[in-house]
Amino acid sequence: MTLKKDKQKVLGEVFDDERIKSFFNYPAPDGINQDYHLLEKAYRGMREENFATFVKFFTEQGRDLNAEGPEGKTILQTIKTHRHADDYIAALEQAGAK
Repeated sequence: MTLKKDKQKVLGEVFDDERIKSFFNYPAPDGINQDYHLLEKAYRGMREENFATFVKFFTEQGRDLNAEGPEGKTILQTIKTHRHADDYIAALEQAGAK
């Protein structure tokens, strides 16, 4: 695969605490629960270890790990059907997600 010179490769992107916390700045689309949206963005955009840190920050802010998405499911319920989600599931369950 060739990347254009003006495109950066994101595989080596550094996820320090500030980068992880920047995910809290993503506004939810109309009609989507903000907490669900943030969890989904983090799940889709982070590696397992970074997601676990995000979940820690998320709960420290008093956010709802069991917020429901547009299909009436929590992020935990949604990702339980994903093949490579075991570490993400563990992070959510350890933080108290149902």
